[in-house]
Amino acid sequence: MEKLLTLNNGNIGYKTEGSGPCIVLLHGFLESSDTWGGFSQKLSEYYTVISPDLPGHGSSSVFGFDHPMEFMASAVKAILDAENIDSAVVCGHSMGGYVSLAFAKAYPGVMKGLILFHSHASADSEEVKENRLRTVKVVEENKLGFITSFVPSLFSPANTARLEGEITRLQEESKKTTTEGVTAALLGMRSRKSSLGLLTTAQYPVLFISGKQDSRIPLDKALSQMVLPPHSEALILDNTGHMGFIEQPQKTVSAVIGFTKRCFLHT
Repeated sequence: MEKLLTLNNGNIGYKTEGSGPCIVLLHGFLESSDTWGGFSQKLSEYYTVISPDLPGHGSSSVFGFDHPMEFMASAVKAILDAENIDSAVVCGHSMGGYVSLAFAKAYPGVMKGLILFHSHASADSEEVKENRLRTVKVVEENKLGFITSFVPSLFSPANTARLEGEITRLQEESKKTTTEGVTAALLGMRSRKSSLGLLTTAQYPVLFISGKQDSRIPLDKALSQMVLPPHSEALILDNTGHMGFIEQPQKTVSAVIGFTKRCFLHT
Protein backbone atom coordinates (compact mmCIF):
# COMPACT_ATOMS: atom_id res chain seq x y z
CA MET A 1 0.00 0.00 0.00
CA GLU A 2 1.37 3.41 -0.96
CA LYS A 3 1.09 6.11 1.69
CA LEU A 4 2.04 9.75 2.21
CA LEU A 5 3.06 11.39 5.48
CA THR A 6 3.23 15.15 6.07
CA LEU A 7 6.54 16.24 7.57
CA ASN A 8 7.98 19.76 8.01
CA ASN A 9 5.68 21.30 5.36
CA GLY A 10 6.57 18.54 2.92
CA ASN A 11 5.67 14.93 2.22
CA ILE A 12 7.35 11.59 2.80
CA GLY A 13 6.12 8.73 0.64
CA TYR A 14 6.39 5.10 1.68
CA LYS A 15 5.00 1.64 1.04
CA THR A 16 3.76 -1.00 3.44
CA GLU A 17 3.43 -4.69 2.62
CA GLY A 18 2.82 -7.90 4.54
CA SER A 19 2.32 -8.54 8.24
CA GLY A 20 4.27 -9.72 11.27
CA PRO A 21 7.61 -8.42 12.62
CA CYS A 22 8.85 -5.34 10.80
CA ILE A 23 11.78 -4.87 8.46
CA VAL A 24 12.51 -1.40 7.05
CA LEU A 25 14.14 -1.18 3.61
CA LEU A 26 16.08 2.03 2.96
CA HIS A 27 17.08 2.54 -0.66
CA GLY A 28 20.26 4.06 -2.00
CA PHE A 29 21.25 7.24 -3.84
CA LEU A 30 19.10 7.97 -6.92
CA GLU A 31 16.76 5.12 -5.99
CA SER A 32 13.31 4.90 -4.40
CA SER A 33 11.02 2.41 -2.71
CA ASP A 34 10.27 1.05 -6.19
CA THR A 35 13.89 -0.06 -6.55
CA TRP A 36 13.36 -2.97 -4.15
CA GLY A 37 10.72 -4.49 -6.47
CA GLY A 38 10.36 -8.24 -6.09
CA PHE A 39 12.82 -8.26 -3.18
CA SER A 40 10.38 -6.46 -0.88
CA GLN A 41 7.47 -8.51 -2.21
CA LYS A 42 9.22 -11.73 -1.24
CA LEU A 43 10.06 -10.41 2.23
CA SER A 44 6.42 -9.41 2.72
CA GLU A 45 5.46 -13.08 2.67
CA TYR A 46 7.13 -13.30 6.10
CA TYR A 47 7.26 -9.78 7.54
CA THR A 48 5.76 -6.33 7.59
CA VAL A 49 7.91 -4.46 5.09
CA ILE A 50 8.14 -0.66 5.18
CA SER A 51 9.92 0.95 2.24
CA PRO A 52 10.26 4.75 2.48
CA ASP A 53 11.11 7.16 -0.28
CA LEU A 54 13.95 8.98 1.43
CA PRO A 55 13.83 12.81 1.28
CA GLY A 56 14.44 14.10 -2.23
CA HIS A 57 13.75 10.71 -3.82
CA GLY A 58 10.65 9.04 -5.24
CA SER A 59 7.45 10.70 -4.08
CA SER A 60 9.11 12.49 -1.14
CA SER A 61 9.76 16.22 -1.04
CA VAL A 62 13.07 18.05 -1.12
CA PHE A 63 13.33 19.71 2.29
CA GLY A 64 16.43 21.85 1.93
CA PHE A 65 19.79 22.48 0.27
CA ASP A 66 21.19 19.37 1.92
CA HIS A 67 19.67 16.32 3.60
CA PRO A 68 21.83 15.15 6.51
CA MET A 69 21.62 11.44 7.26
CA GLU A 70 20.18 12.33 10.67
CA PHE A 71 17.31 14.20 9.03
CA MET A 72 16.58 11.28 6.73
CA ALA A 73 16.61 9.00 9.78
CA SER A 74 14.11 11.24 11.54
CA ALA A 75 11.78 10.92 8.54
CA VAL A 76 12.00 7.13 8.82
CA LYS A 77 11.19 7.35 12.55
CA ALA A 78 8.14 9.50 11.75
CA ILE A 79 6.90 6.75 9.44
CA LEU A 80 7.35 4.07 12.11
CA ASP A 81 5.53 6.25 14.64
CA ALA A 82 2.65 6.74 12.19
CA GLU A 83 2.48 2.96 11.72
CA ASN A 84 2.71 2.29 15.51
CA ILE A 85 5.88 0.23 15.08
CA ASP A 86 8.29 0.23 18.01
CA SER A 87 10.84 -2.38 16.90
CA ALA A 88 12.33 -3.29 13.54
CA VAL A 89 15.24 -4.69 11.62
CA VAL A 90 16.61 -1.81 9.54
CA CYS A 91 18.17 -2.67 6.19
CA GLY A 92 19.96 0.04 4.21
CA HIS A 93 21.40 -0.18 0.71
CA SER A 94 24.42 2.06 0.07
CA MET A 95 23.26 5.58 1.11
CA GLY A 96 20.37 3.85 2.86
CA GLY A 97 23.00 2.10 4.98
CA TYR A 98 24.30 5.50 6.10
CA VAL A 99 20.74 6.45 7.02
CA SER A 100 20.34 3.13 8.86
CA LEU A 101 23.43 3.90 10.95
CA ALA A 102 22.14 7.39 11.76
CA PHE A 103 18.80 5.83 12.71
CA ALA A 104 20.51 3.29 14.97
CA LYS A 105 22.43 6.08 16.72
CA ALA A 106 19.32 8.18 17.30
CA TYR A 107 16.80 5.43 18.10
CA PRO A 108 18.68 2.44 19.56
CA GLY A 109 15.58 1.18 21.36
CA VAL A 110 13.87 0.47 18.04
CA MET A 111 16.69 -1.65 16.67
CA LYS A 112 16.27 -5.42 16.46
CA GLY A 113 18.96 -5.77 13.83
CA LEU A 114 20.94 -3.83 11.23
CA ILE A 115 21.72 -4.82 7.65
CA LEU A 116 24.41 -2.94 5.75
CA PHE A 117 23.66 -3.85 2.14
CA HIS A 118 26.66 -2.76 0.06
CA SER A 119 27.35 -0.09 2.65
CA HIS A 120 29.81 0.77 5.43
CA ALA A 121 30.19 2.85 8.58
CA SER A 122 33.14 5.11 7.71
CA ALA A 123 32.90 8.83 7.09
CA ASP A 124 33.89 10.17 3.68
CA SER A 125 37.61 10.63 3.15
CA GLU A 126 38.79 14.05 2.00
CA GLU A 127 39.16 12.64 -1.52
CA VAL A 128 35.59 11.34 -1.55
CA LYS A 129 34.33 14.66 -0.17
CA GLU A 130 35.95 16.44 -3.11
CA ASN A 131 34.42 13.91 -5.50
CA ARG A 132 30.97 14.62 -4.02
CA LEU A 133 31.39 18.32 -4.81
CA ARG A 134 32.56 17.55 -8.34
CA THR A 135 29.52 15.30 -8.79
CA VAL A 136 27.22 18.14 -7.67
CA LYS A 137 28.64 20.28 -10.48
CA VAL A 138 28.31 17.47 -13.03
CA VAL A 139 24.67 16.88 -12.04
CA GLU A 140 23.87 20.59 -12.26
CA GLU A 141 25.32 20.68 -15.78
CA ASN A 142 24.07 17.35 -17.14
CA LYS A 143 21.96 15.26 -14.76
CA LEU A 144 20.67 12.89 -17.41
CA GLY A 145 24.11 12.20 -18.78
CA PHE A 146 25.41 11.50 -15.29
CA ILE A 147 22.59 9.04 -14.55
CA THR A 148 23.01 7.26 -17.87
CA SER A 149 26.65 6.42 -17.05
CA PHE A 150 26.29 6.06 -13.27
CA VAL A 151 23.64 3.33 -13.07
CA PRO A 152 25.43 0.65 -15.18
CA SER A 153 28.59 1.18 -13.11
CA LEU A 154 26.73 -0.14 -10.06
CA PHE A 155 26.61 -3.64 -11.54
CA SER A 156 29.30 -6.24 -12.04
CA PRO A 157 30.41 -6.14 -15.70
CA ALA A 158 29.52 -9.84 -15.84
CA ASN A 159 25.86 -8.96 -15.24
CA THR A 160 25.21 -5.88 -17.36
CA ALA A 161 24.09 -7.74 -20.48
CA ARG A 162 21.88 -10.17 -18.53
CA LEU A 163 20.31 -7.33 -16.54
CA GLU A 164 19.99 -4.77 -19.33
CA GLY A 165 16.26 -4.42 -18.70
CA GLU A 166 16.75 -3.80 -14.99
CA ILE A 167 19.47 -1.25 -15.69
CA THR A 168 17.21 0.63 -18.09
CA ARG A 169 14.41 0.57 -15.51
CA LEU A 170 16.71 2.00 -12.84
CA GLN A 171 17.97 4.69 -15.21
CA GLU A 172 14.42 5.83 -15.95
CA GLU A 173 13.55 5.74 -12.25
CA SER A 174 16.66 7.74 -11.33
CA LYS A 175 15.88 10.43 -13.91
CA LYS A 176 12.78 11.31 -11.89
CA THR A 177 14.98 12.53 -9.03
CA THR A 178 15.24 16.32 -9.21
CA THR A 179 18.59 18.05 -9.40
CA GLU A 180 17.82 19.55 -5.98
CA GLY A 181 17.15 16.10 -4.55
CA VAL A 182 20.37 14.69 -5.99
CA THR A 183 22.41 17.60 -4.63
CA ALA A 184 20.84 17.41 -1.17
CA ALA A 185 21.69 13.71 -0.92
CA LEU A 186 25.29 14.22 -2.08
CA LEU A 187 25.88 17.00 0.44
CA GLY A 188 24.21 14.99 3.19
CA MET A 189 26.46 12.01 2.53
CA ARG A 190 29.50 14.28 2.38
CA SER A 191 28.89 15.67 5.87
CA ARG A 192 28.14 12.41 7.67
CA LYS A 193 30.29 11.30 10.59
CA SER A 194 31.89 7.94 11.21
CA SER A 195 29.68 5.26 12.75
CA LEU A 196 32.46 2.77 13.42
CA GLY A 197 32.01 3.23 17.16
CA LEU A 198 28.36 2.29 16.87
CA LEU A 199 29.31 -1.02 15.23
CA THR A 200 31.65 -1.95 18.08
CA THR A 201 28.93 -1.42 20.70
CA ALA A 202 25.84 -2.63 18.82
CA GLN A 203 23.50 -4.56 21.13
CA TYR A 204 21.80 -6.25 18.17
CA PRO A 205 22.98 -8.46 15.29
CA VAL A 206 24.54 -6.81 12.24
CA LEU A 207 24.54 -8.37 8.76
CA PHE A 208 26.92 -7.19 6.04
CA ILE A 209 26.11 -8.03 2.42
CA SER A 210 28.95 -7.29 0.02
CA GLY A 211 29.80 -7.95 -3.62
CA LYS A 212 33.25 -9.03 -4.73
CA GLN A 213 33.01 -6.80 -7.81
CA ASP A 214 31.53 -3.76 -6.02
CA SER A 215 33.33 -0.73 -7.43
CA ARG A 216 31.63 1.62 -4.94
CA ILE A 217 32.38 -0.20 -1.66
CA PRO A 218 35.61 -2.20 -2.04
CA LEU A 219 35.42 -5.59 -0.35
CA ASP A 220 38.48 -4.95 1.81
CA LYS A 221 36.76 -1.95 3.42
CA ALA A 222 33.68 -4.04 4.20
CA LEU A 223 35.80 -6.93 5.53
CA SER A 224 37.62 -4.65 7.97
CA GLN A 225 34.28 -3.60 9.47
CA MET A 226 32.67 -7.03 9.61
CA VAL A 227 34.80 -7.93 12.64
CA LEU A 228 33.64 -4.94 14.71
CA PRO A 229 30.12 -5.81 15.95
CA PRO A 230 29.81 -8.27 18.86
CA HIS A 231 27.27 -10.23 16.78
CA SER A 232 28.27 -9.97 13.12
CA GLU A 233 27.18 -11.98 10.10
CA ALA A 234 28.27 -11.64 6.49
CA LEU A 235 27.20 -12.64 3.01
CA ILE A 236 29.90 -12.13 0.36
CA LEU A 237 28.64 -12.53 -3.18
CA ASP A 238 30.61 -13.71 -6.21
CA ASN A 239 30.03 -12.05 -9.60
CA THR A 240 28.18 -9.20 -7.89
CA GLY A 241 28.69 -5.45 -7.87
CA HIS A 242 26.75 -2.90 -5.83
CA MET A 243 23.23 -4.21 -6.52
CA GLY A 244 23.08 -7.64 -4.92
CA PHE A 245 19.31 -7.67 -4.45
CA ILE A 246 19.02 -7.46 -8.24
CA GLU A 247 22.19 -9.33 -9.26
CA GLN A 248 21.71 -12.19 -6.76
CA PRO A 249 18.06 -11.95 -5.64
CA GLN A 250 17.59 -15.50 -4.35
CA LYS A 251 20.73 -15.57 -2.22
CA THR A 252 20.16 -12.12 -0.77
CA VAL A 253 16.47 -12.47 0.03
CA SER A 254 17.12 -15.84 1.68
CA ALA A 255 19.88 -14.31 3.81
CA VAL A 256 17.70 -11.36 4.86
CA ILE A 257 14.72 -13.59 5.70
CA GLY A 258 16.85 -15.85 7.89
CA PHE A 259 18.74 -13.00 9.55
CA THR A 260 15.53 -11.11 10.37
CA LYS A 261 14.07 -14.24 11.95
CA ARG A 262 17.15 -14.63 14.15
CA CYS A 263 17.02 -10.95 15.13
CA PHE A 264 13.51 -11.24 16.51
CA LEU A 265 14.52 -14.36 18.44
CA HIS A 266 17.68 -12.64 19.73
CA THR A 267 17.65 -11.44 23.33
